Amino acid sequence: MAKLKSIIKQLTNNDFNAIYESLIDSNAEKSAYLLKSMRERQLSDHRIMQELGVNTNAYYTLRSRLKQKIEEYLLQQMENPRTDIIKKVANIIEIIFTKKKAIAVATIKKLEKELIDYDLSNELTIIYKSLKKLHVNSPDYFHYSQQYNKHIAFMLAVDKAEDMLAEYFKKYGQYALTGNDREKLELTLIVKEMNNLLGMYDSHRLYVYHSCVSIFHRLFIERDEDSSSQDNREPVEDTLAQVDNILESYNLDTIYYHLRLVFEYLKLEYYDHYKVYRKAEKYYEEVNDYTAVLLSNYSLFTYPPQFLITKLERALRTGTEANLYGENQHIFDGYDPDTEDTPKFVSYVTYRALCCYYAGHYDEAAKWVNNLLNEVSLKKTPYALLEVKAILALQYCLMNDFDLFNQLVNSIQRQIRILGKDVCERILMFTKILKISISDSKRQKAMKIRSLIEKMPENTPTVFAPTKLVKMDDSFVDKLSKPELHPTL
Repeated sequence: MAKLKSIIKQLTNNDFNAIYESLIDSNAEKSAYLLKSMRERQLSDHRIMQELGVNTNAYYTLRSRLKQKIEEYLLQQMENPRTDIIKKVANIIEIIFTKKKAIAVATIKKLEKELIDYDLSNELTIIYKSLKKLHVNSPDYFHYSQQYNKHIAFMLAVDKAEDMLAEYFKKYGQYALTGNDREKLELTLIVKEMNNLLGMYDSHRLYVYHSCVSIFHRLFIERDEDSSSQDNREPVEDTLAQVDNILESYNLDTIYYHLRLVFEYLKLEYYDHYKVYRKAEKYYEEVNDYTAVLLSNYSLFTYPPQFLITKLERALRTGTEANLYGENQHIFDGYDPDTEDTPKFVSYVTYRALCCYYAGHYDEAAKWVNNLLNEVSLKKTPYALLEVKAILALQYCLMNDFDLFNQLVNSIQRQIRILGKDVCERILMFTKILKISISDSKRQKAMKIRSLIEKMPENTPTVFAPTKLVKMDDSFVDKLSKPELHPTL
């Protein structure tokens, strides 16, 4: 909230009045009131909620929408040099036909400097193509021909880098569900290819794209590996600082403007990885406000589902997991999940189901998981399917739905026999705990459950392992061992 108040107080009077009037014109009176209150009055959030007559969830939804409206307005006010330059490039033919050669060359050369500065490879090919033609009778013709060929290659390199970015994070999603060593190797090969591409060109755009992949790879693929052989690499903190400098230097570049969220997220993951939680919190609030946007629009530049795992792990660490259910009501307001992106969809639904579980809404959690199993097929990722079914089995157990529980556990056990007990050791132990919970014997249930929890293996064959996000503490044991849990037995 402090960050939104700070943004509002720093608005110029003209910007504030324009935003306020646009809210009034669009009948968003509550948002307009909130904007004015934060700028002109020193009121607490609780007092503002009282005056608006809204509850906590509605207030945070209102706050989130106001912040989005302000940012949309500020973005529209930005004089985007990329757009301006591209318009000028589109007029080059007109310049060639209507201006004297010396003026045409001078104009195009000025554009060349601006395009080089912003690393716009596509437009530079048009510049050198035009300069080449204007110098067809000059010794400079060879120079511009060389520049044209060089930037054609550079343009293709940037396109290739963008394609590799998208391919890396698509493949990481597949790897997260399968744990396949071949896919892990392919991820490493993509990073090596990105390294080679970066070494061929002195380009801040390629550096930024490369950083999206390299930082994520070091945090989530190399995290358990000995990387001493690569100690000569730039430290992650230095890379993040260098990217910050680039984004700040070209702060009007539209792509860089949006990639700020990606690097705020990577900073969060970096500090979370090394358990520097105080610094991680600095970035958590910013990323959390844009959870739905991150999931919807940033899969080409990072792997957004990982944030949901980090978010739930943080809640478990701070003891705030029960609050996630209410928070989700405004964070995911308007979010439309993409069922074609299976890894993201599976992660999103299991996250929502676990939030329901921690809020005590077991029937709603079961609906989320059942809808997931009906919407997408997980036959190609059998262990991930077991993880999902195990979460569903937990809900059935707590709902006292023994028929559905027994059917589901039988299905899980058949799949375990196919995959092998050594691969599914954690799922096997998890189902044993649930079976003790529903057993007729009421003696020493808590002790038996605790004994199995102590033996529960930490390692899983996949990154996607929602059973590891089930907190197996005293509360968990109490839920599963109370005699009144199963009154029909």
